[in-house]
Amino acid sequence: MSNAAQAYARTSQTTGSARDIEAQALLKAAKQLRDVQNNWTGPSPVMHKALLFNRRLWTIFLSAVESNDNPQPLEVRQNIANISVFVMHQTVAMQTDPDPAKLKSLIDINCNIAAGLAGRG
Repeated sequence: MSNAAQAYARTSQTTGSARDIEAQALLKAAKQLRDVQNNWTGPSPVMHKALLFNRRLWTIFLSAVESNDNPQPLEVRQNIANISVFVMHQTVAMQTDPDPAKLKSLIDINCNIAAGLAGRG
C-alpha cells in the first residue's frame, strides 16, 4: 500500500468511518471542480490544483481496490477501477484541451459516489 493510502487508512480509522471520509473527500473535490467550472476564465493554477486533488483521490481509490486484502466483492472493485480509469482519462483530456464542460462528468461522478457512500444513493 502506498504511503498516501496508509495515511488515508490511519486517518479514516481515527476520525470517522471510511465511507464518511471518502464521501467528504469526493464532495470536496467536486466543489473545487465546480468552482473552476463556474468561474471559468480559461486554464489556471486553480484548475490544475483541483484536477490534481481529484486525480490523487481517485489514485488512492484505485490503489485500495487493487489491494489483495480489500474486502469488497470483485465486481464492486472492478467498477471502482473502471471509474478511476475514466477519471484519469477525463483529467488528461481536460489538461490537454481545457473546456469547462468536461468537468461535468467528473463532478457528477464524485457527487453520485459520495451520495452512495453516505447512503443517499
